[in-house]
Amino acid sequence: MEHTGLRITSLDMSAHRMSTNTTPPNQMANGFANGASTTPSGPSSPTPIPTIPTSIDAHRVLLLLDIQVAMLAAPPIGVPASSTVRTHLAHILSHARSAHPPPLIVHVRNNGDVGEPDEPHSSGWELIFPALPGEITIDKRKNNAFAGTPLTNIVASDAEIVVAGFQTDYSIRATCSAALGRGNEVILIKGAHGTYDRIEVLHGGGITPAWRIEAEIEAELEEAGVHLLEMKDLPGIFMDR
Repeated sequence: MEHTGLRITSLDMSAHRMSTNTTPPNQMANGFANGASTTPSGPSSPTPIPTIPTSIDAHRVLLLLDIQVAMLAAPPIGVPASSTVRTHLAHILSHARSAHPPPLIVHVRNNGDVGEPDEPHSSGWELIFPALPGEITIDKRKNNAFAGTPLTNIVASDAEIVVAGFQTDYSIRATCSAALGRGNEVILIKGAHGTYDRIEVLHGGGITPAWRIEAEIEAELEEAGVHLLEMKDLPGIFMDR
């Protein structure tokens, strides 16, 4: 994650994370069903898979990506639409938690590099919405939340996944694409994800506003097979239908 609210097209964070994030999978922090998380002590540590309570509908998943203090700080540290997106995310999480039965709720927390706003154990790294008992927290180093984490073993390949969080053109895009490739049904809600303005160093320069990037990625993912819904659709998302 960069310190500025602008993203540079030719030096995007997906390439940066893929080239610098080399932590082996068995050194990742893995979440447990009691809402806590732990970091294995070294390379020999096993990768624990959390136990999912039987009261949870594991075939429905709310996947919350990178909803951390830094991302929802006031701009330019946070995304331009941080206030609106935070409100929408809170509503989605509330609906999921009050559903009967509730979906499996997975909080995915990004581990930034040293000096970045989401550097592990810094204030910006903390989750905005702490996990409750029965929810899972995992840490990641890649844009694709399935890469190098136990998420593949936590989320069934036939589960329906509601994806929300950050950033639209990095973790949201990569994780939705990976989930489609696994065979999951994927739902993305407009207004429940966000990104930064982007500096265009090619094609004449200029800045592409975040809202336009978000709309472009929504269209791209919808074309690929993601179901694009709106906040008004929220009451029925976690119900039988």
